[in-house]
Amino acid sequence: MPPRPRLSQAAVEQRRQDVLHYVAEHGETRIADLAARFDVSLMTMHRDLDDLAARHLLQKVRGRAVAFPALTMETATRFREGTHLAAKTAMCAAAVERITPGSTLLIDDSTTLFPLAGMLAGIDRLTVVTNSVGLAQHLGAVPGVVVTLLGGHYHSEFNSCTGPDVTRTLTRIHADLTLMSATAVLKGRLFHPLREYAEVKEAMLAAAGRAVLLADHSKFGKAATYAYGTAARYQEAITDTATPAAETEAFRALGVAVTTVGTD
Repeated sequence: MPPRPRLSQAAVEQRRQDVLHYVAEHGETRIADLAARFDVSLMTMHRDLDDLAARHLLQKVRGRAVAFPALTMETATRFREGTHLAAKTAMCAAAVERITPGSTLLIDDSTTLFPLAGMLAGIDRLTVVTNSVGLAQHLGAVPGVVVTLLGGHYHSEFNSCTGPDVTRTLTRIHADLTLMSATAVLKGRLFHPLREYAEVKEAMLAAAGRAVLLADHSKFGKAATYAYGTAARYQEAITDTATPAAETEAFRALGVAVTTVGTD
């Protein structure tokens, strides 16, 4: 039998993300079963799991791959950054059309907004205010963009800042446009598992002249511990075509314009 063609690094990373999602969904899985499911050798699966474990995305324990607790999986930047990337990119491309030269933007720490950084080149005199260290680093290489990082209590797990220093600074800022995502959305209500992040989102909404929510289909139909209002606080929501119709209709019932994007 001829050897299999060597996969590109992108294809290997996609397989590893698929493995990660499978383990997260099942809690824990035998490594041999994962190798059979993804049709790779046991050695290859061990390499995949070693890579994911080195990034603290899962654990390898005595022949098994074990997921981290749900809260960590839902909120940790290292997990979220590689998920649903096509949908995130398409939503950010739609959001760029709402940004005008000379604007001040407020952007939260949602990895949904990370692809936006590479799309802002060519829009003159932009100021971006964010609590995300990761996004600030991405934006630092974009010419013409002035970045203000909201400092406060730093969370290494999420590579961003929260706390009274962040929310107090936001009371002194007026933004033309706020772009945010949500961890969980249920029938028009917005949720986050961590109180301090919900408070930052509320403060950003209060500082915005206009607010747009970007959330892919995976965010809908679920709730978390802390509610922070409804989608009615946004003028528009951008999502992908896989979002259930009942959820988008709940937004429209609240008077929120909904834009859906394809991910091809």
